[in-house]
Amino acid sequence: MRWSVEPLLLTAARVTTFRQGRSLTGASSFFFQRDEKLFLITSRHVLVDAPSGHFPDRIEIELHADADDLARSTRFSMLLYRNGESVWRQGGDAAGAIDVAAIEIDRSALPRPTVYRAFTPEHLPTPSERIEAGDSILVVGFPLGFHDTWHHMPVVRQGAIASSYGLRFQGQGFFLTDARTHRGASGAPVVTRASQKTVDPSWTLIGVHSTRFDVARDAELDEALGLNCAWYADIVMILTA
Repeated sequence: MRWSVEPLLLTAARVTTFRQGRSLTGASSFFFQRDEKLFLITSRHVLVDAPSGHFPDRIEIELHADADDLARSTRFSMLLYRNGESVWRQGGDAAGAIDVAAIEIDRSALPRPTVYRAFTPEHLPTPSERIEAGDSILVVGFPLGFHDTWHHMPVVRQGAIASSYGLRFQGQGFFLTDARTHRGASGAPVVTRASQKTVDPSWTLIGVHSTRFDVARDAELDEALGLNCAWYADIVMILTA
């Protein structure tokens, strides 16, 4: 019996960063298609993070190479700088930098065949969609690099929206999620069930997972909050314009 694969899982790609040929870190990402252009979306700090001294010059993503045999995969490499200039697009607002980056993928350079699914502008929330605190979400990524190494698939963590969706939490361009996350999940898509859409995959892209959110606390007496920052997904429309 042949099992069908959830299209949602094919939207995510595992990212490995490199500097001068040396592997640095692992992260998550997803595909976003706008008109005829294809982009890889991830967290900005995956590509550059001055406070931690993280300055990769190249990334690799893992792609499926056969729709009938998901155990077959290939790697696709992308340089992060061209003529000394960064190739990714990033955004900001009055509150500062937004931790989301987009890299346009040269589709003609992709290995053939390549199997993936991409979110589109139709997957973003519409004004008529009611999204509220407490709604269930999924974070699709590669926490600590963990994934189905045989089929090269991400894993899904379940959670909930933990702040008022639509409001900028503490004036920043993100909302909070309540989900168990780890390093390596940065750049993962945050989705909720599409109630008014007929798109495939049938999910609404509401955010881009960034990092865990915590407060000053007594580490011996108080547990971590277990909350995370997810940047509002509409930033991808600005970065892919």
